[in-house]
Amino acid sequence: MTTAVETSRALAVRFEHITKRFPGVQALSDVSLDVAQASCHALCGENGAGKSTLGKILAGIYTPDEGRLVVYDRELHFSSPRDALAAGVGIVHQELVFCGNLSVAENLCLGTIPSRRGFVDRLAMQKRAHDLLAEIGAHLDVTRPVADLSIAQQQIVQIAAAVGSGARVIVFDEPTSSLSQVDAERLYDLIGRLRDRGVTCIYVSHRMPEVFRLCDTVSVLRDGKHVGTHPTAELSETDIVRMMIGRPLAEYFPTPRSTEEGKEVLRVKDLTSPGKFERISFSLHSGEIVGLAGLVGAGRSEVAAAIFGLDDDARGEVHLNGKLTRVDGPDKAIALGIGLVPEDRKKQGLVLSESCRHNTTLPILNRLAKLTWIRESAEWQLVRDYFKRLGVRTSNPDLPVAGLSGGNQQKVVLARWLAANAQVLILDEPTRGVDVGAKAEIHALINELAAQGTAVLLISSELPELLSLSTRIIVLREGKLVGEVPGHTATQDGLLRLMAGLAA
Repeated sequence: MTTAVETSRALAVRFEHITKRFPGVQALSDVSLDVAQASCHALCGENGAGKSTLGKILAGIYTPDEGRLVVYDRELHFSSPRDALAAGVGIVHQELVFCGNLSVAENLCLGTIPSRRGFVDRLAMQKRAHDLLAEIGAHLDVTRPVADLSIAQQQIVQIAAAVGSGARVIVFDEPTSSLSQVDAERLYDLIGRLRDRGVTCIYVSHRMPEVFRLCDTVSVLRDGKHVGTHPTAELSETDIVRMMIGRPLAEYFPTPRSTEEGKEVLRVKDLTSPGKFERISFSLHSGEIVGLAGLVGAGRSEVAAAIFGLDDDARGEVHLNGKLTRVDGPDKAIALGIGLVPEDRKKQGLVLSESCRHNTTLPILNRLAKLTWIRESAEWQLVRDYFKRLGVRTSNPDLPVAGLSGGNQQKVVLARWLAANAQVLILDEPTRGVDVGAKAEIHALINELAAQGTAVLLISSELPELLSLSTRIIVLREGKLVGEVPGHTATQDGLLRLMAGLAA
């Protein structure tokens, strides 16, 4: 239930001495900060710093162990997201939350499904869904099951649901992590319109350009504690990063690696999957990082899935180390030395109910076994080594991986393929939802892997990431390969034109 007690100061949101603990983790410790009305207030910090936890407390998903939450001059106690929404607080989650078997319209109208004479009024429901999507400038088939949408399209539906709820305070938790540049620009415009209407936006993001473009105030958390709150105009990107990580970011920058081409490890020829992509041909060499660019729906993730043996309809040739090979399933791909870090780590990359340790060693259990028994000492040593190398923050590797922050979950997925010694590593949005410090660590790791001879296929919606890491960049548009650009000559403008089919 929601209760209210009058307080003396009128602000949109005030967090007072908020503390939250989870088993083995102190997520928040005595956090106090204010959010002004009709502002866009950034929450920054490394993964595990407590940003999402603070947002979920405001949205009624978590209850604080200690402290008070004040929203528009009332002290509120939420026992559920429904309570928060009734008080005018909505949230756009970093991790998507939907009923995948239901349509877009049914998901957007859950809880308020229109009826007529005791039956669901589907026409009214579809019209309401169309209106909610139109509010944010999006157009989707509202009769499609949500499970059939791309991750970016699901993110758009979630934003429409939050905005359409009429909330006066909206928490945006990494809202652009799955969006193309075009969709992200629409979101920026939408946030501007919301502020003009008096809506308060709390914006959780690791992308510094977004923070400086959208937010008037920045609050930084580190290790569950409030480090400081400052007007954005008074800070530089270096200031924010130093507050977030408490150490110089430059220590993560890798030394430049040789661009000398190694032997060909992977070649795909005329790879085709009906309705997804057609006649895709390219090669990967040892020590090379090949970027795969394209707008949402271009077929990047689908190509990755086909190479990893996840698409039964895919046809074409796959050559590994010069030999024509049939990759007819993920088990075959793993045996051949191909690893995949998928775009959706929760659904495709992790067994959330299992421990961090077991998630890390899943592909190599046969290597750790002796007479069918797992050698636990060897498993523990391997996990400790890779967790230390990647900086995975967990008090105990035997805790469920579901309890980790998004960035630490991503590091567990990466640790799995490092342990498997993959010779071809496909990275699909490897830094999605990852903070600036962890992103720099992952970038350094990708460069290190390439320097050691791993062939890397890098899929990313962040063009600066592709430009800074890639030896060369392949561009897809509407399921077709439309260009290849050397990394040292590629530009954001040139790539965007290729991706969108515009004249040079």
